[in-house]
Amino acid sequence: MAKRRSRRYRQLCEKVPEGAVNTAEAIRVIKEFQSAKFDATVELVMHLGIDPRQADQAIRGSISLPHGIGSTRKVIAFCEGEDVEKAIEAGAIEAGGDELVKKIQGGWMDFDVAVATKGMMKIVSRLGRVLGPQGKMPSPKAGTVVDDITQAVKDYSAGKVEYRNDDGGNLHIPVGKVNFDADKLRDNIEAFVSHIRRLRPATTKGTYIRKVCLSATMSPSVSLDVA
Repeated sequence: MAKRRSRRYRQLCEKVPEGAVNTAEAIRVIKEFQSAKFDATVELVMHLGIDPRQADQAIRGSISLPHGIGSTRKVIAFCEGEDVEKAIEAGAIEAGGDELVKKIQGGWMDFDVAVATKGMMKIVSRLGRVLGPQGKMPSPKAGTVVDDITQAVKDYSAGKVEYRNDDGGNLHIPVGKVNFDADKLRDNIEAFVSHIRRLRPATTKGTYIRKVCLSATMSPSVSLDVA
Protein backbone atom coordinates (compact mmCIF):
# COMPACT_ATOMS: atom_id res chain seq x y z
CA MET A 1 0.00 0.00 0.00
CA ALA A 2 1.35 3.41 -0.98
CA LYS A 3 2.19 5.73 1.89
CA ARG A 4 -0.39 8.49 2.24
CA ARG A 5 1.22 11.92 2.43
CA SER A 6 -0.20 14.87 4.33
CA ARG A 7 -1.74 17.81 2.55
CA ARG A 8 1.17 20.02 3.63
CA TYR A 9 3.70 17.55 2.24
CA ARG A 10 1.90 17.42 -1.11
CA GLN A 11 1.88 21.21 -1.24
CA LEU A 12 5.63 21.31 -0.57
CA CYS A 13 6.23 18.79 -3.36
CA GLU A 14 4.82 21.34 -5.80
CA LYS A 15 7.66 23.71 -4.83
CA VAL A 16 10.46 21.22 -5.50
CA PRO A 17 12.53 22.32 -8.52
CA GLU A 18 12.62 20.06 -11.55
CA GLY A 19 15.99 18.40 -11.98
CA ALA A 20 19.14 19.00 -9.97
CA VAL A 21 20.02 22.48 -8.70
CA ASN A 22 23.14 23.98 -7.17
CA THR A 23 23.72 23.72 -3.44
CA ALA A 24 22.75 27.33 -2.67
CA GLU A 25 19.40 26.95 -4.44
CA ALA A 26 18.68 23.61 -2.73
CA ILE A 27 19.32 25.18 0.68
CA ARG A 28 17.03 28.10 -0.17
CA VAL A 29 14.20 25.74 -1.06
CA ILE A 30 14.70 23.58 2.04
CA LYS A 31 14.61 26.68 4.25
CA GLU A 32 11.26 27.62 2.71
CA PHE A 33 9.92 24.25 3.85
CA GLN A 34 10.68 25.07 7.50
CA SER A 35 7.85 24.70 9.97
CA ALA A 36 7.65 27.22 12.79
CA LYS A 37 6.90 24.38 15.23
CA PHE A 38 10.44 23.00 15.45
CA ASP A 39 13.94 23.36 14.06
CA ALA A 40 14.22 20.56 11.53
CA THR A 41 17.37 18.58 10.84
CA VAL A 42 18.78 18.86 7.33
CA GLU A 43 19.86 15.51 5.88
CA LEU A 44 22.05 14.74 2.91
CA VAL A 45 21.58 11.50 0.99
CA MET A 46 24.11 10.27 -1.55
CA HIS A 47 23.44 7.38 -3.93
CA LEU A 48 26.77 5.86 -4.89
CA GLY A 49 27.74 3.64 -7.79
CA ILE A 50 29.25 0.97 -5.56
CA ASP A 51 28.48 -2.72 -5.13
CA PRO A 52 27.45 -2.96 -1.45
CA ARG A 53 28.03 -6.71 -1.55
CA GLN A 54 31.77 -6.19 -2.06
CA ALA A 55 33.71 -5.51 1.14
CA ASP A 56 36.36 -3.50 -0.72
CA GLN A 57 33.70 -1.08 -1.95
CA ALA A 58 32.13 -0.36 1.42
CA ILE A 59 32.06 3.31 2.38
CA ARG A 60 32.24 3.76 6.13
CA GLY A 61 33.84 6.20 8.54
CA SER A 62 33.25 9.32 10.59
CA ILE A 63 33.64 13.04 10.08
CA SER A 64 33.52 16.30 12.01
CA LEU A 65 31.74 18.80 9.79
CA PRO A 66 33.04 22.41 9.73
CA HIS A 67 30.05 23.81 11.64
CA GLY A 68 28.80 20.76 13.51
CA ILE A 69 25.27 19.44 13.18
CA GLY A 70 23.50 21.64 15.69
CA SER A 71 22.96 19.06 18.41
CA THR A 72 24.88 17.16 21.05
CA ARG A 73 24.94 13.37 21.16
CA LYS A 74 24.82 10.88 24.02
CA VAL A 75 28.14 9.04 24.09
CA ILE A 76 29.22 6.03 26.14
CA ALA A 77 32.81 4.86 26.50
CA PHE A 78 34.18 1.38 27.00
CA CYS A 79 37.42 1.87 28.91
CA GLU A 80 39.10 1.07 32.21
CA GLY A 81 41.27 2.56 34.92
CA GLU A 82 41.91 6.30 34.80
CA ASP A 83 40.21 6.52 31.40
CA VAL A 84 36.80 5.99 33.02
CA GLU A 85 36.94 9.25 34.96
CA LYS A 86 38.48 11.08 32.01
CA ALA A 87 35.69 9.90 29.71
CA ILE A 88 33.01 11.09 32.13
CA GLU A 89 34.73 14.47 32.48
CA ALA A 90 34.87 14.73 28.68
CA GLY A 91 31.10 14.26 28.44
CA ALA A 92 30.37 10.53 28.33
CA ILE A 93 27.05 9.67 29.98
CA GLU A 94 28.41 6.24 30.97
CA ALA A 95 31.91 4.75 31.00
CA GLY A 96 33.38 1.46 32.11
CA GLY A 97 33.87 -2.17 31.16
CA ASP A 98 32.06 -5.30 32.32
CA GLU A 99 29.33 -3.44 34.22
CA LEU A 100 28.53 -1.31 31.18
CA VAL A 101 28.42 -4.39 28.96
CA LYS A 102 25.98 -6.07 31.37
CA LYS A 103 23.81 -2.95 31.49
CA ILE A 104 23.44 -3.00 27.72
CA GLN A 105 22.84 -6.74 27.68
CA GLY A 106 20.02 -6.00 30.11
CA GLY A 107 18.31 -3.81 27.52
CA TRP A 108 19.66 -0.30 28.15
CA MET A 109 20.22 1.52 24.84
CA ASP A 110 19.72 5.20 25.70
CA PHE A 111 22.77 6.50 23.87
CA ASP A 112 23.71 7.58 20.35
CA VAL A 113 27.36 6.56 20.00
CA ALA A 114 29.63 4.02 21.67
CA VAL A 115 33.41 4.47 21.62
CA ALA A 116 36.02 2.08 22.97
CA THR A 117 39.72 1.75 23.53
CA LYS A 118 41.42 -1.02 21.57
CA GLY A 119 42.10 -3.03 24.71
CA MET A 120 38.39 -3.18 25.58
CA MET A 121 37.20 -4.76 22.34
CA LYS A 122 37.61 -8.27 23.76
CA ILE A 123 34.69 -7.69 26.13
CA VAL A 124 32.79 -5.29 23.85
CA SER A 125 32.68 -8.02 21.18
CA ARG A 126 30.03 -9.74 23.33
CA LEU A 127 27.64 -6.96 22.29
CA GLY A 128 27.97 -7.53 18.55
CA ARG A 129 24.48 -8.97 18.15
CA VAL A 130 22.98 -6.18 20.23
CA LEU A 131 24.83 -3.10 18.97
CA GLY A 132 25.52 -4.27 15.42
CA PRO A 133 21.92 -4.05 14.13
CA GLN A 134 21.60 -0.63 15.81
CA GLY A 135 24.70 0.70 14.06
CA LYS A 136 26.27 1.41 17.46
CA MET A 137 29.00 -1.23 17.62
CA PRO A 138 32.46 0.37 18.06
CA SER A 139 34.58 -0.22 14.98
CA PRO A 140 38.05 0.87 13.79
CA LYS A 141 36.60 1.59 10.33
CA ALA A 142 34.00 3.91 11.82
CA GLY A 143 36.60 5.68 13.95
CA THR A 144 34.99 4.62 17.23
CA VAL A 145 37.79 2.30 18.41
CA VAL A 146 40.47 4.72 19.52
CA ASP A 147 43.67 5.30 21.45
CA ASP A 148 42.55 8.64 22.93
CA ILE A 149 39.18 7.97 24.55
CA THR A 150 38.92 11.51 25.95
CA GLN A 151 39.20 13.16 22.54
CA ALA A 152 36.80 10.66 20.99
CA VAL A 153 34.15 11.41 23.62
CA LYS A 154 34.56 15.16 23.08
CA ASP A 155 34.35 14.82 19.29
CA TYR A 156 31.25 12.63 19.20
CA SER A 157 29.49 14.55 21.97
CA ALA A 158 29.99 17.72 19.94
CA GLY A 159 28.40 16.20 16.85
CA LYS A 160 31.01 14.15 15.01
CA VAL A 161 28.97 11.75 12.90
CA GLU A 162 29.44 8.24 11.59
CA TYR A 163 28.35 7.15 8.13
CA ARG A 164 28.11 3.83 6.31
CA ASN A 165 26.46 2.79 3.09
CA ASP A 166 23.25 0.78 3.25
CA ASP A 167 22.38 -2.23 1.12
CA GLY A 168 21.34 0.04 -1.73
CA GLY A 169 24.64 1.94 -1.84
CA ASN A 170 23.19 5.02 -0.13
CA LEU A 171 24.71 7.25 2.55
CA HIS A 172 22.53 9.25 4.95
CA ILE A 173 24.02 11.97 7.13
CA PRO A 174 22.73 15.02 9.05
CA VAL A 175 24.45 18.20 7.91
CA GLY A 176 22.91 20.73 10.27
CA LYS A 177 19.64 22.42 11.19
CA VAL A 178 17.30 24.46 9.02
CA ASN A 179 18.03 27.54 11.14
CA PHE A 180 21.76 27.38 10.27
CA ASP A 181 23.07 30.19 8.11
CA ALA A 182 22.94 29.15 4.47
CA ASP A 183 26.72 29.50 4.18
CA LYS A 184 27.28 27.10 7.08
CA LEU A 185 24.97 24.50 5.59
CA ARG A 186 26.74 24.85 2.25
CA ASP A 187 30.15 24.42 3.89
CA ASN A 188 28.99 21.26 5.67
CA ILE A 189 27.46 19.79 2.53
CA GLU A 190 30.46 20.53 0.34
CA ALA A 191 32.86 19.19 3.00
CA PHE A 192 31.03 15.87 3.18
CA VAL A 193 30.64 15.47 -0.58
CA SER A 194 34.34 16.21 -1.08
CA HIS A 195 35.22 13.75 1.69
CA ILE A 196 33.18 10.95 0.08
CA ARG A 197 34.57 11.77 -3.37
CA ARG A 198 38.09 11.13 -2.04
CA LEU A 199 37.03 7.72 -0.73
CA ARG A 200 36.11 6.29 -4.12
CA PRO A 201 37.10 2.59 -4.10
CA ALA A 202 39.60 1.61 -6.77
CA THR A 203 37.35 -1.25 -7.90
CA THR A 204 34.29 0.93 -8.51
CA LYS A 205 33.30 1.21 -12.17
CA GLY A 206 31.21 3.83 -13.93
CA THR A 207 29.70 6.85 -12.23
CA TYR A 208 30.65 6.98 -8.56
CA ILE A 209 28.34 9.72 -7.24
CA ARG A 210 25.06 9.01 -9.00
CA LYS A 211 22.64 11.24 -7.12
CA VAL A 212 22.67 13.62 -4.18
CA CYS A 213 19.56 14.89 -2.41
CA LEU A 214 18.89 17.31 0.41
CA SER A 215 15.85 17.25 2.67
CA ALA A 216 14.62 18.42 6.06
CA THR A 217 12.66 16.48 8.64
CA MET A 218 9.29 15.55 7.09
CA SER A 219 9.99 17.49 3.87
CA PRO A 220 10.37 16.42 0.24
CA SER A 221 13.92 16.13 -1.09
CA VAL A 222 15.69 18.42 -3.54
CA SER A 223 18.25 17.02 -6.01
CA LEU A 224 21.71 18.62 -5.93
CA ASP A 225 24.03 19.15 -8.84
CA VAL A 226 27.46 18.39 -7.36
CA ALA A 227 29.36 17.81 -10.60
